[in-house]
Amino acid sequence: MPAPAALPGPLVLVSGDETLLVDRAVLRVLAAVRRADPEVERREAPAAGLSPAGFDDLVAPSLFAEPRVVIVRDAQDCLKETAAAVQQYVGDPVDGVTLVVHHSGGARNKPLADALRKAKATILTCMKVTRPAERLDFVRAEIRAAGGTTTPDAVAALVDAVGSDLRELASAAGQLVADTGGLVDAGAVRRYHRGRAEVSGFTVADAVVAGDLPAALEAWRWAGAVGVAPVLVADALAGGVRTVAKVSGARPGSGMSLAAELGMPPWKIDRARPAARQWTTAGLVHGLMLVAELNAAVKGSAADADYAIEKALRDLVEARSRD
Repeated sequence: MPAPAALPGPLVLVSGDETLLVDRAVLRVLAAVRRADPEVERREAPAAGLSPAGFDDLVAPSLFAEPRVVIVRDAQDCLKETAAAVQQYVGDPVDGVTLVVHHSGGARNKPLADALRKAKATILTCMKVTRPAERLDFVRAEIRAAGGTTTPDAVAALVDAVGSDLRELASAAGQLVADTGGLVDAGAVRRYHRGRAEVSGFTVADAVVAGDLPAALEAWRWAGAVGVAPVLVADALAGGVRTVAKVSGARPGSGMSLAAELGMPPWKIDRARPAARQWTTAGLVHGLMLVAELNAAVKGSAADADYAIEKALRDLVEARSRD
């Protein structure tokens, strides 16, 4: 979505639901108007709950006709009466006022968006970025905009590590350019984002039942950093220990032959077997007690759920060889 090259005109339609691009479109319009007049006033309101009188007040000419940018967000949510007031306004806009209307692009209040198009409004499209190739292009452009260079494998690695959220991708791209001095290669992405894409409560649990405390602690810290709730990690740990206990006590046989008996898919049984061989019976009993205590801790009994998780990780790894 290019920035307006000059003054965008009295009417601007920002169409789409990609919030980062919508915010940038609004800021670019504002910047374009302020290049002509740095003193321009900004007024903004969400469309939801905005009355016709409230809209009229936003766009009403001031006593001295000062220039103004009026931004109405999420016009698809506005009242029918307000939509009618906006449609009436676009037929005869006020001099010195730049009206920026954001509409998600859906069917709700579509006649309002259509009226802006018919009135020859400047249109800035900000639709969701859903195709993988478009996401790669976005990251590439962000790195260039930040003054950096990159490689195709680095761009792919960054998307894999960070995910699909454009705000996070933009932030990560800018940070990598700043931290690397400009060249964002696959090695830099791995150093800064190692493990982030795959991290979850199950990642933490897999490391614990395998006895890899450093990997478990690193995965837990990544999980916390990306917003995985302690209760989800606790549930995954409990499930991991219970799985190992079931497999450890099962009769010999393939995962396929034991699936119905243990109530779990064959792949899960086969995957748990190496870890099960490393746990003692006493260790499993103690481990089940530890995850029960952790469950209570993260649901309110602990003053610090993060500390409770970290302590449980250390205790569970230690419990594996308990006599």
